[in-house]
Amino acid sequence: MACDRPPGAEGRRGGPLIVTEDEELLDDLLRLCAAAGTEPEVCHGVPGRRGGWESAPLILVGDDAVPRLLGSARRRGVLLVGRNQDDPRVWQAAVELGADHVLRLPDAEAWLVDRIADAVEGVGRPALTVGVIGGRGGSGASTLACALAVTAARSGRRTMLIDGDPLGGGLDVLLGGEQSDGRRWPDFAASRGRVAGTALEESLPRLHQLRVLSWDRGDSVVIPAEAMRAVLAAARRRGGVVVVDLPRRIDDSVVEALAQLDLGLLVVPGELRAVAAANRVAVSVGMVLRDLRAVVRGPYADGLDEQWVADALGLPLAGELPVEPGLLEAQGGGAPPGSAARGPLARFCSAFWDQALAGGLAGGVAS
Repeated sequence: MACDRPPGAEGRRGGPLIVTEDEELLDDLLRLCAAAGTEPEVCHGVPGRRGGWESAPLILVGDDAVPRLLGSARRRGVLLVGRNQDDPRVWQAAVELGADHVLRLPDAEAWLVDRIADAVEGVGRPALTVGVIGGRGGSGASTLACALAVTAARSGRRTMLIDGDPLGGGLDVLLGGEQSDGRRWPDFAASRGRVAGTALEESLPRLHQLRVLSWDRGDSVVIPAEAMRAVLAAARRRGGVVVVDLPRRIDDSVVEALAQLDLGLLVVPGELRAVAAANRVAVSVGMVLRDLRAVVRGPYADGLDEQWVADALGLPLAGELPVEPGLLEAQGGGAPPGSAARGPLARFCSAFWDQALAGGLAGGVAS
């Protein structure tokens, strides 16, 4: 079936492809495309190759259209949009279609406008975005977040490290850059709408070949959910990798961060009390983030090992966080976690990135 293309679309990067026969939903999607500054191509039937299924930067599929599209070529950038995502059949349809996300309107309107704008902007593949969360206090989540970022940057990947925990003491301190020039979270607290990715990156302190967004030494500032959404979306548009260190408490700002993660790592010490505490965190985080994995740290209580801990939490095991002798002494001397390229922590992080960026991790990360 032929699709309706906006006038003058030839010769320029197109807008998204909309596939639906639901007129009310179509009106909403056209309005959101207009808010993102683009004109979409609209198909009321089954789009062919010339209709944009393979060439469109983004495809918005109404839940009414899924039966007609089953069997279409799988591709990235397909979003299933509707109003009743409480229906379990919608999630099954998303799996069969290979959709990246299932969105409910009007709840997801702001996120969808940003996503449409990203696609039309032609920013390329978004950054692989990994969140690190402690199963309990002192689990080593911030250390792992820093080591992941340092290791990624050393391998030549564009890397941004975002400190999402205002009470964590500041990741710039772990990196030895608390006095470095650059913007901190309080400068972005009033951000609304779209933040330019290039401007964000260039405004942040550059430490150990990566950019870091942390906190200043003043009073704690609450980051509104809108600011977290805008900043993380801008960071993702730059490509490469983004690492986010997140607190265990779940507020509106953290929910926004979780919604933009590709996967999360829950760091859990091998102790029964730590596993009990981590289970509560896992349940809360799992309500927002689909892909949450356990990283287990020894020493272990009697009868426990890394697989036992992951199984007790009902999470896939991403790996066992190795012990690195002399880590605290090295940090005291200004060397951040992961800076010893041949150390066990850096090797763990390198293996993680190699598998994650290749789309693997099904079997975890070798420790």
